[in-house]
Amino acid sequence: MMQVHLNELARLRIEGHPRGVTSVCSAHPIVLRAALRHGRQQASTVLIEATCNQVNHLGGYTGMTPSDFASLVRKIAVEEGCPENLIVLGGDHLGPNPWRDRPAEEAMAEAEKMVSAYVEAGFRKLHLDASMGCRGEPAALDDETTAHRAARLAAVAEASAKKSGGAMPVYVIGTEVPPPGGADHALTTIEPTAAVAALKTIGVHRRIFAEAGLGQAFGRAIGLVVQPGVEFGNQNVIHYDRSKIDALKSVLTEEPQFVFEAHSTDYQGTRPLTALVEDGFPILKVGPELTFVLREALYALDAIASDLLPDYGQRPLYVAMEALMLDQPGNWSRHYHGTNAEMRWLRHYSLSDRIRYYWASAEAQDAVRQLCEALRGQIVPLPLFWQHMPAAQEFADAPLDPEQVLIWRVTKSLADYHAACGVGNK
Repeated sequence: MMQVHLNELARLRIEGHPRGVTSVCSAHPIVLRAALRHGRQQASTVLIEATCNQVNHLGGYTGMTPSDFASLVRKIAVEEGCPENLIVLGGDHLGPNPWRDRPAEEAMAEAEKMVSAYVEAGFRKLHLDASMGCRGEPAALDDETTAHRAARLAAVAEASAKKSGGAMPVYVIGTEVPPPGGADHALTTIEPTAAVAALKTIGVHRRIFAEAGLGQAFGRAIGLVVQPGVEFGNQNVIHYDRSKIDALKSVLTEEPQFVFEAHSTDYQGTRPLTALVEDGFPILKVGPELTFVLREALYALDAIASDLLPDYGQRPLYVAMEALMLDQPGNWSRHYHGTNAEMRWLRHYSLSDRIRYYWASAEAQDAVRQLCEALRGQIVPLPLFWQHMPAAQEFADAPLDPEQVLIWRVTKSLADYHAACGVGNK
């Protein structure tokens, strides 16, 4: 399968040969390594995106600036032999969201600094999202206000790109209604974006960008974020139902410059993902699923080590993560509800995977290191893999490299996306 570039997606759809690109939204080094290795092996675009809360000019919750994040990706890419021309760095939900508790002007000033930092670090796919209200404003803003703020951010991005050199950015506009990273409660249905609302978003942005002298920038807008009717809660998944989006698909006929960008596509599986690409959603964003399956593999190895090695202890990685999350509940306590027993399993196994915020901590890294050191080189009998991670049985009965098991598990999910993205080119 040949590499597909972002600016080819609309043309390929129109020509009847839809293709897609997976957007990997994670800062975990093992997920990044799996994505870059898979991209090299498949010679396909590796689109890696950071969100405004995760990575920004002040550090974000990862402690990384855009320059730090770009350096991490490039370092791993060199180690994996992934050519630079395959890698695209993107910024997701770039806008005032991290500072929305401040007055709008103050929040937008920070957002402008953030966008400049992203572009200077080499990010060239920018999702501009200024749809959220700041202090004293409604939670969600109207199209007009949103578009004016997006144009302000685009002006900064254009100036920064001209100053730093290289390709000019491509843009994605719009926002999905459910919260980024998954909903907090059990879901029964999600309504797709109305076609009239999508057309209005595009029209208002086109007019306001033109009034701001940013017509050329808008000409590089490739995508619109809409809700295709997919989402996941803490314990269930709403799968794609293409019968509900006939009206929404017609938007792309009226606006052939655009494709749709689908957020929260985690846990859909290959068939729904393929249908999404066929129906005009060729940019498939995935994040929590990749760290969820990484945690799945880590916990399976933790159980295997407990059963195999007398001195390892009883699931010390699980025990360490439980203690860490109880000690620092800020990243999960507002999102998980129920009895103590329910919240305990949610901390570890929720599909929203809020445990991902803890893997970078010293305690978690120490526990993972001890697990990998304990199992490295061990011969794991086939029945133990059958008990704890049957699909990984190929790693049985040979000296074990735990990191390769982790990368293998993340790659299995990436392969589902890759298969969907190659639709029409099999």
